[in-house]
Amino acid sequence: MSHGNRRAPSHASGNNPGATSPQQAPARHTPGLVAEKYFRWRGGEITRLEAFCDVVFGFALTLLVVSLEVPHNYRELIDAMRGFVPFGICFSQLVMIWRAHYVFSRRYGLEDGYTVFLNLVLLFVVLFYVYPLKFVFTFLFLQLTGAAPAGSLDEAQASVVMRIYAVGFASVFLLFVLMYAHAHRLRGLLGLSAAETQETWNEVQQNGLLAAIAVVSFVIAYRRPDWAGWTYALIGPVLTVHGSIFGKKVRELAGG
Repeated sequence: MSHGNRRAPSHASGNNPGATSPQQAPARHTPGLVAEKYFRWRGGEITRLEAFCDVVFGFALTLLVVSLEVPHNYRELIDAMRGFVPFGICFSQLVMIWRAHYVFSRRYGLEDGYTVFLNLVLLFVVLFYVYPLKFVFTFLFLQLTGAAPAGSLDEAQASVVMRIYAVGFASVFLLFVLMYAHAHRLRGLLGLSAAETQETWNEVQQNGLLAAIAVVSFVIAYRRPDWAGWTYALIGPVLTVHGSIFGKKVRELAGG
């Protein structure tokens, strides 16, 4: 199977004594983007795959607001305003997933069959994930503001909803685990430096931790659905500890 990475750097420097090896090449970035200090982006022009992914992410964002209508009176305005906070949270989560996908694409520029397959599965999961995402945060906000109808969701139903959300969350980040693990396997072809190889493996671990937190939430949701959502509060501390430990390794390998 061809890896399809038409932008993978060449390992041969030819007869040019001043040629720079892939491991020594400085970081290359599109103007206007925030540069990664220890990672050279191998993605060139935006590909059809990336363009297609952007369209699907845009469609997913559209699904978040498809039910919002222009209010016709004060009560409808207030009801609509209640929906903006959950929308903002959902919007942020989808942008976070889009950003993670964007960085992966720019870092490696992979377009082989396996990478394309994982991208398509990711898009499918994102579209599936939109409605549970919107439902969970809308209902949570209504509960916090005391606007939720009495008896609108019993314990058994809440358990199912939180498990559906956990499955979607875990699936998204397990797919990123597979994508980064694939890039790690192709580190020789891609010409990854020691620091870039470590950063790639860090991403495998980080996305694995996110998926593991969702699995824990899934298990808790069976008995205590009211506690299942709080499991995601572990994300900040867990990623902070992981980043402080393994980010130091990347800096050491890069000589920074």
